[in-house]
Amino acid sequence: MDDGELAKVAADSASLTDMACDLLEEEMDRRGLDFESAASPRGRDVVESRDVVTIRKFRDLPEALLAQGSLESAGIECWLTDDNLVRLDWFISNFVGGIKLQVKKEDAEAANEILEQPIPEDFDVEGIGEYHQPRCPKCQSLDVSFEELNKPVAFATAYVGLPIPLHRRAWRCRSCKHEWQGSDSTEVEEV
Repeated sequence: MDDGELAKVAADSASLTDMACDLLEEEMDRRGLDFESAASPRGRDVVESRDVVTIRKFRDLPEALLAQGSLESAGIECWLTDDNLVRLDWFISNFVGGIKLQVKKEDAEAANEILEQPIPEDFDVEGIGEYHQPRCPKCQSLDVSFEELNKPVAFATAYVGLPIPLHRRAWRCRSCKHEWQGSDSTEVEEV
């Protein structure tokens, strides 16, 4: 084939097998021809390079998924890395540097603004009514979570190979680390 006929075959490279594409590529390189195919050959992976940055690191998967959901609901494309490693064995989360939340470099500022929004004090839940976020009785922070599992005991026993899920029902403030029992922040019993 002359160079013109080879260029015609290369233009329709999507219809070629993988082996034929490889041979065509080698022949074009040997002849010094530079041809960019508009369509990538069928069945071949095309690597797309993205300029991404890590904006947050999480130890636990649920927190990472909540942050990812917040960004995706705002229309910001994002990815979690090392999440599958942590799903396999959560003990290695610290070893791999946690679960990383990544976004495109140009979306980093907007993503940080969304993730740094304050926790709302109350909001309307459809069909139920107004919901008031619990507060820490010590520092009045809204960054509280309900923990039903006694994590120190669970972690220690899981480490030795016999996990014992010892339960307790307590609220924990992420700001001041204060713990209390009760259904909300008005009903306080020190733990």
